[in-house]
Formats: sequence, C-alpha cells, structure tokens
Amino acid sequence: MPESKVRNKAESRKKSRDKVELAEKRAETARLAPTSRNWVPAVFIPVGLLGVAWMVVYNLAGQSIGFMRALGDWNVAIGLGLIVACFSFMTLWK
Repeated sequence: MPESKVRNKAESRKKSRDKVELAEKRAETARLAPTSRNWVPAVFIPVGLLGVAWMVVYNLAGQSIGFMRALGDWNVAIGLGLIVACFSFMTLWK
C-alpha cells in the first residue's frame, strides 16, 4: 500500500475529529449563551427614565418631599446609579 493513502486516511480522520470537537464546543457555547435578549429594551428604557425622573423631581421638589429630604445628596447617587444601570443594560442588547 502506498504511503500517500495512509497519510490521506490519517489526515481525513484528524479532520473529522477536529470537526466533531468544534461542533461540541459550539454546542456548549450556544447552550451557555442566551438565545434571545428581547427583554433588554423593556428593562433599560424604564430604568433610564426612572433615573432621569428621579433627578428632575429631586432638583425641582426634593426639599418638599420628606424621604428625598432625608436622603440628602444620596438622591444624586441614586439617580446617576439608575442611569448608569440603564447604560449597562444597553450593552446586553443585540
């Protein structure tokens, strides 16, 4: 038997093994990754609007609202935190 046929068989076996391994890796990756991210806009839009609304209400009427007065300057951190969370959720959207 010529040597080239043996080499060809070995190469074809290696290629088929590589294809199987690649398919297994892709299946595992697909299993770990979420299939749909349709929920992301439904979350980041209200969170962003809530952050903006919190900042507007604090700046316009914060001293008149009891719990906002009690929070003091933490209102700015809450509003900006909600806005930052909104931008974080946006990075998940495909």
